Amino acid sequence: MSAIQKNVEATSESYSASFTQGDLALPPAKKYLVLTCMDARIDPARAFGIELGDAHVIRNAGASAVDALRSIVISEQLLGTTEIVLVKHTGCGMLTFKNEDAVGIVQKNLGAEAVSELHQKVPDFLPFPKLEKAVEDDVKFLKASKLVPGSVTISGWVYEVETGKTRRVV
Repeated sequence: MSAIQKNVEATSESYSASFTQGDLALPPAKKYLVLTCMDARIDPARAFGIELGDAHVIRNAGASAVDALRSIVISEQLLGTTEIVLVKHTGCGMLTFKNEDAVGIVQKNLGAEAVSELHQKVPDFLPFPKLEKAVEDDVKFLKASKLVPGSVTISGWVYEVETGKTRRVV
């Protein structure tokens, strides 16, 4: 067992020993979802004031609305969320490469067959060159989607990893 696995096991024992919130409802109590990046420097609960049971938190590389759409639809249509808070961040890795770069690394490390499978399953890594524009583009994408009702409130933000501050873009 790896050190990480041992840590998960030990932390689970400690956490579950005093856990008292097993009766929380399945739908998020505050009826919103946060879409943010998977970056390890972001702690969504602390940075955005989310208590256990309050909201859905969807995380993926770059806080991509396109990549998160399936989860967004489930959150809204099956679990009743009515607001989306999209939060990208400074210093995001998605600002540092283009699709061709990522495909080249996959080919170098995993081979041509992996690239073929990649193109079938993940046609685009969805990198972006400008942070605020990417926030605006993803908010526009969500607002234009037939899968997101017009009644859903959507806002776009940037979290600053250097300061811990979050500022509204749109």
